[in-house]
Amino acid sequence: MYEVLDDTAAQAILAIESGESIRRVAQHLHTPYETVRQAVNRLEDAGYVTYDDGLSVVDERVRDAAFELVAASSGVSPPSIEEAYVIPQFSDRPYAFTRIDAVYVWTQGGYQVGRDPDDYPLFLAVHEQDIITWETFFESFDLPTAFERQPRNELDRSLQIVLEPRPSLDVNHVEGYPVIPRGETIEYMRENYAQFQSALAMLDRMYEDLDLGVAYRETERAQT
Repeated sequence: MYEVLDDTAAQAILAIESGESIRRVAQHLHTPYETVRQAVNRLEDAGYVTYDDGLSVVDERVRDAAFELVAASSGVSPPSIEEAYVIPQFSDRPYAFTRIDAVYVWTQGGYQVGRDPDDYPLFLAVHEQDIITWETFFESFDLPTAFERQPRNELDRSLQIVLEPRPSLDVNHVEGYPVIPRGETIEYMRENYAQFQSALAMLDRMYEDLDLGVAYRETERAQT
């Protein structure tokens, strides 16, 4: 089994939801389509997945093996920032990116500021009844969790997961990322207007149905 499960194949198994296409799995993993297609072909030849009106994993034990491999790899080589955005998809519990990560998702990566790669929190909204499950899940990847951002000098790793427990979740999807609704994201940006003025202007340009009335130029910023 393990000779077929390289990192891409293992991640593909964990990202597959029954009935999905290879293109959709590639979007989940933010990995080139051809790379995922080749991995899926190897998995299908080995009998681990089938493709019949969509992909499906033949046995949950295959998922378990894939999870063990991906988690073990994280213990040997800590996940990058890009990989950390993908890892939550390997859980079977719902979540949505929130706060500054929601801004990042809704601007389709156009706005990313204020986080040092050596001190990088990811913000996830989750069901409050799933908190222990999420803490255990991220512990498998040696990623610390908390309810508020922790000082860098208190952590062994540059990445941390900030969990925001909620009684319910309203999840949208943008380019494969689950995210809180756009309206809620805009409200958060307005509450932190000085930081997100340029991002609000960016959203106003990106989405024709918005009329946020925000004008922003780099020259304006330089004059303040």
